[in-house]
Amino acid sequence: MAMRIGIDLGGTKIEGIVLAPDGAEMVRERITTPQDDYQGTLAAIVDLISKLEKSVDKQCSIGIGMPGSQSRATGLVKNSNSICLNGRPLHRDLESMLGRSLRFANDADCFALSEASDGAAAGAATVFGVIVGTGTGGGLVVNGRLVSGPNGITGEWGHNPLPWPQSDELPGPECYCGLFGCIETWLSGPGLSRDHYHAHGKKMQPVTISQCAELGDRKSRDTMKRYADRMARGLAGIINVIDPDVIVLGGGISNIKSIYKDVPLLWGRYVFSDRVDTQLVHAKHGDSSGVRGAAWLWPV
Repeated sequence: MAMRIGIDLGGTKIEGIVLAPDGAEMVRERITTPQDDYQGTLAAIVDLISKLEKSVDKQCSIGIGMPGSQSRATGLVKNSNSICLNGRPLHRDLESMLGRSLRFANDADCFALSEASDGAAAGAATVFGVIVGTGTGGGLVVNGRLVSGPNGITGEWGHNPLPWPQSDELPGPECYCGLFGCIETWLSGPGLSRDHYHAHGKKMQPVTISQCAELGDRKSRDTMKRYADRMARGLAGIINVIDPDVIVLGGGISNIKSIYKDVPLLWGRYVFSDRVDTQLVHAKHGDSSGVRGAAWLWPV
């Protein structure tokens, strides 16, 4: 049985991992991502893969998690916040340089696949993985298989409007996608900080807001209350459409413990059911889920 390499291509770092057939981690390496340098990024990935394979003395299957996705129409990268990748044939270029087939997926898809394979949602039939950090993304895994869809955008819930908006939430903050009121503008880390600043005139990082809320600061508690309700509305829309067994949270915001208690208490008012059995859980593998999920893109 083959070993697997997973590559997590990020804006600031490229991480690689080698997994044994049973999912055990063999080797892990991290390098800095060449900034605004497409050719440099290609070379860095190839060098990292070479180093990983030399460390285990085997040729491995290779899966790559990336920001954005590959256009089904052109084969070029789209929707990546690493701008130098957009409009580039990343898949074709790397396959040509390495001389073998590769598998690619969006980084949020890799996160979801990791947690569904051997993480917090292992064994669940339908898993929706959510990353809430600098941005807000998601991925869907059904019966152990990643669902990408005909447009390659399954799970992009962050670029839907916040459901059931209140009057003071309209039209909503402007999103980099060109629209207003996207879920990402409310639930991302910058979105949480911006909401606190607009409400109370104080610039604070999300972790500080949550810590102050736990210590009883009224303004911070009000901000976290608004955030929990918006998260409940956003995830209720997912439950109403997909009805997943488990929703797994990752990214920086996922470390706020109150979310796992407060959001399920609120989402029942928005879910079209007499009860909600969907579980909301924290990622088991944390920041490692993306790179592990990339490795899991290849079947056993």
